Amino acid sequence: MVNLYPTRVRKKKTEVYALGRHISLSADKARRVIDQIRGRSYEETLMILELMPYRACYPIFKLVYSAAANASYNMASNEANLIISKAEVNKGNTTKKLKPRARGRSYPIKRTTCHITIVVKDISLDEYEEVPMLSSLKKSKWKKKYTTMVYDDVYSSGVVWDKK
Repeated sequence: MVNLYPTRVRKKKTEVYALGRHISLSADKARRVIDQIRGRSYEETLMILELMPYRACYPIFKLVYSAAANASYNMASNEANLIISKAEVNKGNTTKKLKPRARGRSYPIKRTTCHITIVVKDISLDEYEEVPMLSSLKKSKWKKKYTTMVYDDVYSSGVVWDKK
């Protein structure tokens, strides 16, 4: 069968993400764990996170699990085909408190937070798909309206511009 309509190649959505905001961790401590899992498969990532002895592993484990659940729900992808394509940690808000100390002084306590983004990619899906170009066949919805601008004659009003 001959395709009568022109087609174009469009990039298919193969990535899904999970975002954790305001996690009470230092961004540097979370980056130490994130650098270990970036680019690995989903199943290997879960094993690594379960066995690492850091406190940052549990919230990152929950985010990776959530990103895989998003991928299976939104794209109907299998967990065996998922890889961690992008993982990043950004600084969040810093909560500041004052702790009372001796002789009426106070000592600042800074509680740092971070934002973690985990992007999961399905390697079994095709990257591109062919889509018919229907936009060239549609007629334009907008009609051309010609409007004319009428300006008042400022110089002949006789108020300000007559004085020399």
